[in-house]
Amino acid sequence: MSGNRQNPWTTERVADLVRSHYGIAATALPLHGEVDVNFRIRADGGDYLFKISPPGSRAEVLDFRISALDHLAEADPELPVPRVQYSLTGKRLVAIESPNEGTVWIHLLSWLPGTLMADYRPRSQRLASRLGRFLAHLNQGLADFAHGAQKRELVWDLCRAPDLSVHVHTLKDRHLQSQVSEVLADGRERIIPALAGCPKQVIHNDANDHNVLVQTNISGAPGIAGLVDFGDLVYCYRVCEPAIAAAYACLHQQDPVAAIAALARGYHQVFPLLEKEIDQIFCLVRLRLAASLVMAARRQCEEPENTYHQISRQAVSDTFLQLTETNFLAARARIRKACGLAATPTAVEIQRWLAEKRKDFAAVMQGLDGPVRVLDLSVAGRHARPPGNGAAAGWQVPAEEGMAVGRYNEARLCYTTPQFLSCAGPRTIHLGMDLFDEAGTAVFAPLDGRVVTAVDNAFAGDYGPTVILQHTPAGAPPFFTLYGHLARESIAALKPGTPVARGEAFVSLGDVDENGGWPPHLHFQVMTDLLGYKENFPGVAAPDEKEAWLEICPDPNIILNIPAKAFPAPAMTPEEILSSRQRLLNPALSISYRRPLTMVRGFMQFMYDRDGNTFLDAVNNVPHVGHCHPRVVEAVATQAAILNTNTRYLHPLLVNYAQRLAATLPDPLDVCFFTNSGSEANDLALRLARMATGRRDMVVLDAAYHGNLAGLIKISPYKFNGKGGTGRPPHTHVFPLPDPLRGEYRGRPDSGERYAQKFHEMLRMLENAGTPAAAFMVEPLPGCAGQIVLPEEFLARAFAAVRAAGGVAIADEVQVGFGRVGDAFWGFQTQDALPDIVTMGKPMGNGHPLGAVVTTRAVADAFRTGMEYFNTFGGNPVSCAAGLAVLDVIRDEDLQDHARRVGNRLKADLEALKSRHHLVADVRGRGLFVGIELARDRETFEPADREAAYISERMRDLGILISVDGPLHNVLKIKPPLCFNKTDAARLVETLDEILDETFLQSSRNK
Repeated sequence: MSGNRQNPWTTERVADLVRSHYGIAATALPLHGEVDVNFRIRADGGDYLFKISPPGSRAEVLDFRISALDHLAEADPELPVPRVQYSLTGKRLVAIESPNEGTVWIHLLSWLPGTLMADYRPRSQRLASRLGRFLAHLNQGLADFAHGAQKRELVWDLCRAPDLSVHVHTLKDRHLQSQVSEVLADGRERIIPALAGCPKQVIHNDANDHNVLVQTNISGAPGIAGLVDFGDLVYCYRVCEPAIAAAYACLHQQDPVAAIAALARGYHQVFPLLEKEIDQIFCLVRLRLAASLVMAARRQCEEPENTYHQISRQAVSDTFLQLTETNFLAARARIRKACGLAATPTAVEIQRWLAEKRKDFAAVMQGLDGPVRVLDLSVAGRHARPPGNGAAAGWQVPAEEGMAVGRYNEARLCYTTPQFLSCAGPRTIHLGMDLFDEAGTAVFAPLDGRVVTAVDNAFAGDYGPTVILQHTPAGAPPFFTLYGHLARESIAALKPGTPVARGEAFVSLGDVDENGGWPPHLHFQVMTDLLGYKENFPGVAAPDEKEAWLEICPDPNIILNIPAKAFPAPAMTPEEILSSRQRLLNPALSISYRRPLTMVRGFMQFMYDRDGNTFLDAVNNVPHVGHCHPRVVEAVATQAAILNTNTRYLHPLLVNYAQRLAATLPDPLDVCFFTNSGSEANDLALRLARMATGRRDMVVLDAAYHGNLAGLIKISPYKFNGKGGTGRPPHTHVFPLPDPLRGEYRGRPDSGERYAQKFHEMLRMLENAGTPAAAFMVEPLPGCAGQIVLPEEFLARAFAAVRAAGGVAIADEVQVGFGRVGDAFWGFQTQDALPDIVTMGKPMGNGHPLGAVVTTRAVADAFRTGMEYFNTFGGNPVSCAAGLAVLDVIRDEDLQDHARRVGNRLKADLEALKSRHHLVADVRGRGLFVGIELARDRETFEPADREAAYISERMRDLGILISVDGPLHNVLKIKPPLCFNKTDAARLVETLDEILDETFLQSSRNK
């Protein structure tokens, strides 16, 4: 409710009216309104909405909306709509005399708390679906309601929208004017007549985003808190209710049809719609948006000072134009499918006929009756090269016996040219089948048909020369087949209407230079409806649209008849994987995200799920130089094809790698032990330290995590003090985390020195107690503790202190080593500290199971007791090849300096978020090891754990992977592969900035 019409009523006068007529002592706050004068009434017993209807308001119409509210209170008491408050004399409407205006009507309603949907972020499909369900319950409650004023004439009655065509001239934009005129004419000629015979009832008629109230639960999930402003109640076609709401729910959406479909689905699940109602929803949405644009333009002319009518105008205009450019039959198919109907009205009948006749079709190409090789061109397919290689280069078609075939309903990453982008996301799901053969190979018609179109779609990555045939067999509705990637000369003689006989060789395959840039093959597709497309037709669908498109375009093998045994077994669905995982795997194993991701491929800083959705990986540091970095993959594959064995044999790779690795470390760290993981390395480091000192006790930082072996759990407060932990073992001694934000000496310039002094005192106490420390194990930048940057001087002084006390210093570099911190190759070097033992883990092999311990000769010699240390596959040739390749890539691609430059930019941009978002309490880290601590209050630093979890989930929704860490579960963890670049960093910050503006997070101070 907004506007700037002058309000003649004072707050004092309104408070007096509320007290005298309703017996409520309260204060009044003015609100804006389109017609009524509105006040929020604040009283001890709750809040109310006080409405003053101006002179000229018809009492019958006012009674209509009040009666509807009373009816709903009886029909559905739980429905969150305003409740009518009766006056002291038992009246719902009270007439009073205004000195300036004459007789006016007043009434009082309960106040509904919540956020206007117009102000709520994000506008998700989940929210749209819940709004649909809410409106269905509302309409069920009103289904038997009747009133004498229900058939009043109302300009906002959607059935009267075409009458607004006389005002289209008030729109100043000529293109917009033209499009609105077309939609209004379509409303008059086709849409409204098509609703004849559909259910009618009283509907709210104005569930726009300024009338819908939203609330979030404790985890940030949205729900409908209520619906206000029943002033546009009207008797109309029932389907207009969800259509009107969808017109506003789809504003500000990249894919407005998805929002429309979600709302329709929610409504239909509660209050089922007829098929012909569902078929008109999309067009009714466009009609409502057109009416809204005309009304806004008209009222701007009449009341240029009133801003209420313009508040959504730009968003309405943008969405309306987007929807006018949307294929309405394709949109209708998505809405039908969302509501549980077949995507096209004839789809089921056509598929039934095809199944009955499948043995009667002629072969589309010769060779289909012989051996067939089904290729795997899927996201994880062995015949698909890594992403980014372009279309033709993206496939490897081996020259083997038998025809090569590409599968239907296969997600692929090869569609990289602009035409494969859609508002629903990149189109990856293949809707046809591919038959590979030499250029010039003949293609035959499977059954009689006529040419619909024969054109050259001469765009890179498109079909090239293409033919679509229409088939009109007896006993079935018409359907269509498409033939893409043809030879240009073979389609030259084909014109629309040209008959093609069953078994006729009517076209041939084109070569790569004319067929869109692909290896020679036929793209063969079946369509149950052309959806109004003229010369081209989608051959690939976005994952979010695939359920509808797979019904529009059924499996072509129903015509090709390739034996089922030629195809691999269907891949497990995410639900099947999850079920099997829960049945077969360790029950203590967690899964990332509430909606788990089925990841099947990675390349550099990106990961890809089974549908080809792309995710920017900002959290997985194990693929240190990039997922499946080609040089690492080649090194591993080459060596694996030659030899992989244990270290009891001589092999040059082992010593070459040890020499290269030791060269990255300062003297005297030069003796290497190889393991299979960081946990094995840390466990070995404990043995080395205890053997070298003859002691057992260990000192670690609070919240530290050093690995999953039993001995390491005992020195990991993150685990033994966490869920399922059994507390601190006697031989582990925990030093308080030197946290610059939350630590004892926070904000002090000499905090490093003070913590070091306290550490020295702890060592002295241990010695006095007869339990001197064997070692101090520490991550130079503690990770699970919350991506902490330790105070300057602390680490160097602590290492010196532990050595002076007869112990050794262990730097756990599993998370931060190998150039990740940017300013140095090793984390301990950022503090000018020198450990006695350094441990490393899987990032050193880019994910290959490789770990290491590097120590001094003195510590290593102390380990030589006669008992051999042999790790069967630690340091095997394949692992060493992986490790060498990683070192080469870090050097050749200058990844350490890259981490410094990108990390500095990332931190600076994240730091800027602190001034705009109260939740961002601290940004810290070095290089590409960054933490963002969230707190609800900058004074108390109350940890924002729920908010951190929410952000991680929302980042995943928007295609970026991060996670949450820290003992308080309130730190966003960012540690991507080192190929992560400035563009990626900018995208991460921009997306995080957008999420931090979302309603749940903006209101977190009040939680």
